[in-house]
Amino acid sequence: MRALMISLLIAAAGLSGCSGEGGDGPIAVSVIGAMPRRLDPNRQPLAPSDAVLIGATAQGLVRFDGAGQAEPGVAIRWAVSDNGLYYTFRIDGGRVTAQEVARRLRQSLARTSRNPLRPVLGAIDEIVAVTPEVVELRLHAPRPNLLQLLAQPEMTLAPTKGQTGPFRVAARSTRSLLLAPIDPGDGLDEQELARGTVRLRGERAALALARFDAGEAAVILGGTFRDLPLVRAAGIAPRLLQLDPVSGLFGLSFLDTQGFLGSVENRRALAMAIDRDRLAGAFRVPNWGIATSLVPPGLEDLPTPATPDWNDTPLAQRRAIAAEAVARWSSAANGAFPVLRIALPNGPGANLLFGAIRRDWRAIGVAVERVAPNAPAEIGLIDAVAPADIASWYLRGFTCDRSRACSEQADASLVAASNATTLEERTAQLADADARLAAITAFIPLAGPLRWSVVAPKLRGFQPNPRGVHPLNHLR
Repeated sequence: MRALMISLLIAAAGLSGCSGEGGDGPIAVSVIGAMPRRLDPNRQPLAPSDAVLIGATAQGLVRFDGAGQAEPGVAIRWAVSDNGLYYTFRIDGGRVTAQEVARRLRQSLARTSRNPLRPVLGAIDEIVAVTPEVVELRLHAPRPNLLQLLAQPEMTLAPTKGQTGPFRVAARSTRSLLLAPIDPGDGLDEQELARGTVRLRGERAALALARFDAGEAAVILGGTFRDLPLVRAAGIAPRLLQLDPVSGLFGLSFLDTQGFLGSVENRRALAMAIDRDRLAGAFRVPNWGIATSLVPPGLEDLPTPATPDWNDTPLAQRRAIAAEAVARWSSAANGAFPVLRIALPNGPGANLLFGAIRRDWRAIGVAVERVAPNAPAEIGLIDAVAPADIASWYLRGFTCDRSRACSEQADASLVAASNATTLEERTAQLADADARLAAITAFIPLAGPLRWSVVAPKLRGFQPNPRGVHPLNHLR
């Protein structure tokens, strides 16, 4: 009878009915991006809309709650040994077995896996199905933030058949999905069952904002710097705009280190010349923290990251030093004028960013051309939220197998950090790698990533959080 009632509700909703204001019908959720797909994160990266869908229909050992904290997922409870080397999880055996969990986790950590979290899960030595209901992760060194990584959508444990929830895909069209709870609970009437469903779309920011303004969507997720100016252009009330206090990488990477960018002095000149305060002001985001260090301060495994030697130098003086470096290179190159191509996405926020970079680098004698993200370029943009509060995630993006501007000595220190058996030894090795990357200007940090949502007032379960994740089952 319950299954029949849910089916009737789905049929009545069609995929057109919704509760744009978070009332009694399905919650209409728009995620900025393409239509959500169920992908295997061990084979290809997840777009924001894919991550929302997978996080709703599949669980890891743990998952995130509305505040970005780990809560039970496939594991109904867990325990950590006093020395931090053993994580024991008791599995909800009704949907997956411990053997399935162990197999899936091993696939995520295999050498052939393309899971983006594999490089920062190297402390896991063994994954053992102790009993049909118990899985144990055995580490060679403590990792206090391991649960943050295991709760990410990339670490969900999709079973061979079915979905682990908390939702299932109940109906679909070319433009949206209707998600219904796998376990809606007992004693709910028709109205309460309808309130538990979600209508999920992936669409362009402008269309999502128009839908929200018309009352046809209750929440917009997945906003980045690219489309933030559209929120104000659409006249969305400031109280409805929610900014997540996330940390991560937002800055410029070097895609080619030939010619001008082959010089550490020239890369340093580009980093020095940027007016980060003016850039932050262009986006009109209060308290948007600018960045000059690769790793943010205050992380447990690297509390005091390396800062560039020009960090406390006034902007005018920095630019004078940078202009001299560019002039020396130009003179040595028979008067050649450095011209750099920078690959940026579309969007008004990207327009603001390009305008700021072009203005700042022109001041030191460097010209910039904008190209599409996949076009040949010397400089690219990294805009990524850290999956956990761990320094190694920031540093591993600039190893010599992933970055043109790198240090083999820094790579060796990262390997030593991964093998370290104490936090003190790990911190020392991470600090060495960080200092070496800062010395060669492997990356130009600009600020923290911007992640925003627009939320109807009735969705009182929504909470901005440091992970920037908003599980659909916690919106109400």
